Amino acid sequence: MNLTKREFFQVLGAGTMAGMGLGTYAEADAATASNGLYDIPKFGSVSFLHMTDCHAQLKPIYFREPNVNLGIGGMKGNLPHLVGEHLLKVAKVRPGTAEAHALTYLDYEKAARRYGKVGGFAHLATLVKRLKASRPGALLLDGGDTWQGSGTALWTNGQDMVDACKLLGVDVMTGHWEFTLGMERVKEIIEKDFAGKVDFVAQNVKTNDFGDPVFKPYVIREINGVPCAIIGQAFPYTPIANPRYMVADWAFGIQDENMQKMVDEARGKGAQVVVVLSHNGMDVDLKMASRVTGIDAIMGGHTHDGMPVASLVSNKGGKTIVTNAGSNSKFLGVLDFDVKDKKVSDFRYKLLPVFANMLPADREMDALITRIRAPYEAKLSEKLAITEGTLYRRGNFNGTGDQLLVDALMDVQGADIAFSPGFRWGTSLLPGQAITREWIMDMTATTYSYATLTEMTGETIKTVLEDVADNLFNPDPYYQQGGDMVRVGGMQYTMTPNAPMGQRVNNMTLKGKLIEADKTYKVAGWASVQEGAKGDPIWDVVSGYLRDKKVIKGVQINTPRIIGMDGNPGLAA
Repeated sequence: MNLTKREFFQVLGAGTMAGMGLGTYAEADAATASNGLYDIPKFGSVSFLHMTDCHAQLKPIYFREPNVNLGIGGMKGNLPHLVGEHLLKVAKVRPGTAEAHALTYLDYEKAARRYGKVGGFAHLATLVKRLKASRPGALLLDGGDTWQGSGTALWTNGQDMVDACKLLGVDVMTGHWEFTLGMERVKEIIEKDFAGKVDFVAQNVKTNDFGDPVFKPYVIREINGVPCAIIGQAFPYTPIANPRYMVADWAFGIQDENMQKMVDEARGKGAQVVVVLSHNGMDVDLKMASRVTGIDAIMGGHTHDGMPVASLVSNKGGKTIVTNAGSNSKFLGVLDFDVKDKKVSDFRYKLLPVFANMLPADREMDALITRIRAPYEAKLSEKLAITEGTLYRRGNFNGTGDQLLVDALMDVQGADIAFSPGFRWGTSLLPGQAITREWIMDMTATTYSYATLTEMTGETIKTVLEDVADNLFNPDPYYQQGGDMVRVGGMQYTMTPNAPMGQRVNNMTLKGKLIEADKTYKVAGWASVQEGAKGDPIWDVVSGYLRDKKVIKGVQINTPRIIGMDGNPGLAA
């Protein structure tokens, strides 16, 4: 795609979140607010709708965006590494509006009570139908992390989400956490449930033995007479970030060279528009866009970045649009192309927040969700405790939700230190809400969520922390694996994100005493990727702790002292 600098800035101005500031609609009825937010002008002849990383959240939820999302090196000060006012400034969104609430953590509790819950497939379905009606032929793309993240997804082996996505009208998807259901289950869904309905694409997943494609690398769909290629890019580090034994026969990777081959092949078959449906993570997408030519847009996921404006990346063949549509069915991206002379000449991009009280529930989807949940409703609604403060997960180093998990692990397991994985999925609770079994499952539901207790030397503890820190802060995006820093309970340390590998974590202390390299400590954790790791399910461990506590008050987040990041716009003041 070729745009002049002037054209780019014109498009950037048009590509913010929809229309007028919602201050106008804050006190209006739902129908008026919905019309003001969601009736966006049609543009061009080719449209893609994009959802990603819903993590099996069928019902509306609360979700607090991060106040720490650090950018290192060339990523500092650039999307997606802007939080709070810094992000609003780039997006040209006024503080205090519904858009500001959707995008940031600012005044979270007050804004959440004012604007209500977000997401929910019944409300998302209403929005998808509205946009498809105004954009005939539009395709709905699902960036993956769809079949995992809730109690019902775990207990139905992903079937709840498969059925919901078919009803939602997903056309094409790729994956990541889907693979933790195991190779046989993934293939079963694609070959039976999705046959003739949904295309599952991934150019970067091959068999270990002969290097044959496991999935279709791309599909070409015609939209209003325009051939459009959608190339899949599954999460490249699945066998590292998740248990390798779950995908033992498959090889992953970024595979730029094969991506270029697929782009060229699709163009050779007549594709006038080429879109990559990616689960790389946004920093990786931005680098890929600079290296691979012929891609009109990369619509990304994995890092849960709700990006209100599109990034435009130059490469030797032209420019590539890069977007990311957040998580938890909280956003829907809308990318419109104007195609002239068999190529993209212009585009518009909108990121629409899905506010449950501004979009009526679709009756058919609502009925399906009710049927899905019915056998589990009593279990999901079990009240374990009450929280006096907001519980949330997102942020590079910790959140109150993960602090609750590590506190429970140390208490129940009798550990000196506890680790909780730096997952970005999970939902939020407001002060006064019940902590239910459903919320615990939203925070912990994987196919390998066993609580463990391990003896580790101080040297091993440092190695673990350094390894995760490099996954997060390596200055080369291709060495990043997404996610956040492992959450740590009981132990304090300092973090220097800009330091070289192996030198970021220092001053590790436990109860005021330095951690000794050759001394052994009891370390609790959960969701080990090692085959054979077993223990009680983490949700049972935490549920027992909550029943005993009854009221959760004054959760004190344990975060490292961060060095060298003053003035970084990815760090809240």
